Amino acid sequence: MNFLNKILNKKEKELQIDPILPQEIYDAGVLELKDIIAPSALKITPKETHLGEKIIRTFFVISYPKFLTDNWFSPVINLDKEFNVSIFIHPIETSKVLRKFQKKVAEVQSQIIMRENKGLVRDPALDSAYQNLESLRDKLQQAQEKLFDVSVYVSIYGDSEEELDRTENEIRSILESKMIYIRPSLFQQEQGFKSTLPLNQNLLGVSSKLNSAPLSSIFPFISSDLTSDKGILYGINRHNSSLILFDRYSLPNYNSVTFAKSGSGKSYAVKLEILRSLMFDIDVMVIDPEKEYEYLSEAMDGRYFNISLTSEHHINPFDLPQAREDESQANVLRSNIINLVGLFRVMFGGLSPEEDSIIDRAITETYALKDITPDSDFSNIDAPLLSDFELVLAGMENTDNLLQKLAKYTKGTWSGFINQPTNVDIERKFIVFSLRDMEDELKPVAMYIITQYIWSAIRKNLKKRLLVIEEAWWMMKTEDTASFLFGLAKRGRKYYLGISTVTQDVNDFLSSPYGMPIITNSSIQLLLKQSPTSIDLVQKTFNLTDEEKYLLLESKVGEGIFFVGMKHIAIQIFASYTEDQIITSDPSQILNIKKAKKELEEAQK
Repeated sequence: MNFLNKILNKKEKELQIDPILPQEIYDAGVLELKDIIAPSALKITPKETHLGEKIIRTFFVISYPKFLTDNWFSPVINLDKEFNVSIFIHPIETSKVLRKFQKKVAEVQSQIIMRENKGLVRDPALDSAYQNLESLRDKLQQAQEKLFDVSVYVSIYGDSEEELDRTENEIRSILESKMIYIRPSLFQQEQGFKSTLPLNQNLLGVSSKLNSAPLSSIFPFISSDLTSDKGILYGINRHNSSLILFDRYSLPNYNSVTFAKSGSGKSYAVKLEILRSLMFDIDVMVIDPEKEYEYLSEAMDGRYFNISLTSEHHINPFDLPQAREDESQANVLRSNIINLVGLFRVMFGGLSPEEDSIIDRAITETYALKDITPDSDFSNIDAPLLSDFELVLAGMENTDNLLQKLAKYTKGTWSGFINQPTNVDIERKFIVFSLRDMEDELKPVAMYIITQYIWSAIRKNLKKRLLVIEEAWWMMKTEDTASFLFGLAKRGRKYYLGISTVTQDVNDFLSSPYGMPIITNSSIQLLLKQSPTSIDLVQKTFNLTDEEKYLLLESKVGEGIFFVGMKHIAIQIFASYTEDQIITSDPSQILNIKKAKKELEEAQK
């Protein structure tokens, strides 16, 4: 045993290695880019490639039909799956092709003649082949067509073989329905996978000959997109990163609806559209229940009206708009009386048929008290006030109950709200009406009065305008305000007006009988992150798939689905740094901006 220990000690001394310095240890452990991006393991089988935790299967196209339809590759490109596609196109010299064609034409023509000499029945396949060859040869000779060797490879990814099988069957069924056939690259999965990497290596070398016309139908950049030549940037297509450029005024109507839960970025998206619309000479008006647009109004040199019981800004609902050239003053007066009856229904919480008739007659007499009749010139009149209406109503029978309800608007706490002459002017590019300081009970009344005033003002002249109604569910709480909003959505197009309704309470909005008609009369719909309690209703309303449903549940801030007509795509809303500083609703950002602004003002002093 001692002899053995001596031998081991001697060997240890012979094999002793100098100690490694710390710098050498550090240098030996430095990671390169290839170490970071390389998978943990790689296994290649005849049918698949195992790359880390992913399994990859590669296919190639082996056969095409006689005729290829446009965008036949679109259903595959737009699949919500993870896969790579490579298309290799190699032009063939026309002179070489023509020599081969001449030989092939001679062969086919010889077969046709031989059949005729034998007295056989004409073969339609040979005749068709001869005609096609001659036609293509003529086009090649005249440089109308060129011939190419085309290779199309698809590598699909999955976490399991079952997932790969499902994806393979889906792609195979799509293509085979168009008589396009694919085969797996058996025993060549490594070459197939490398051929679909961005290395420009066609290692499989499986190609078909296609001329220019069918080759153009393989154009791969055919994902669903909403990119047009004009309009504003709404966001980025999350599927293919294309720009979503669109002009709402190019649609059958100019309305939009935005549904999203609180904090998902709906106001941010609307502000961004406003900011970009103002650059295209579009007048924008906003009804803002939460005072979110004050800074944007200041930044864009707009007008900001704070509507409340103690506000200095007032709107008289009895004001009459000027009649357009194509309408009579009698119709303007009659329409305004109908709207006022609707306003009193909202103010009084409903009217019986008898009370409705009394209110209608009292409004007509109130206008008559100021010499306002269908034959009057509305440009030189002083509109009556709510107190004038109260005076007329007091002189009528069976109006005690109505007078009691009206008193709080003329003498009580709410008397400073609407019993005043109008002193707001909306002749500016950007107008905001804030209702944050208005009592909740009066918000539907205030929104009705403001929208009616805006509607009367915009009818004077045609111009591109956008009316944004934030928290539109307030207007859906009563039938009259909802009906008035629906009327705006239907009639706005005639006056170049787009209505943008924004709400977070989907259930309240859609529970109104006018909720769904407003959606169907909106050419644009934007759905951002949804609440689990309302997602089923949203899915049913917009006919979403289960994948789209879960996309809305899992979306981040500013992500969702953008609908225009029959198209809808996944959207990501982006803003530049300057835009973000103007439209942000993040309290921390707002405080930092105010702090920086204050420091700048002090430095300038």
